[in-house]
Amino acid sequence: MNTDPAVTPAHAGYALDPKLLELLVCPVTKGTLEYDREKHELISRSARLAYPIRDGIPIMLADEARPLDESEVGKR
Repeated sequence: MNTDPAVTPAHAGYALDPKLLELLVCPVTKGTLEYDREKHELISRSARLAYPIRDGIPIMLADEARPLDESEVGKR
């Protein structure tokens, strides 16, 4: 178990498999996704959405995604 205090209990022990990330695409644009380790989200810059990862499972529903703000859209 991860003891890093920066990792919340909801995220502790979960890491996204890089092979899974290669297979997943944004359900809105079919574009690539980026993994945000700090926020535990999959980012679709083309759709300007962040999909949550809960209990190690990406929630790939546009209704569950949060919109990216302007400062997040340009980050890489």
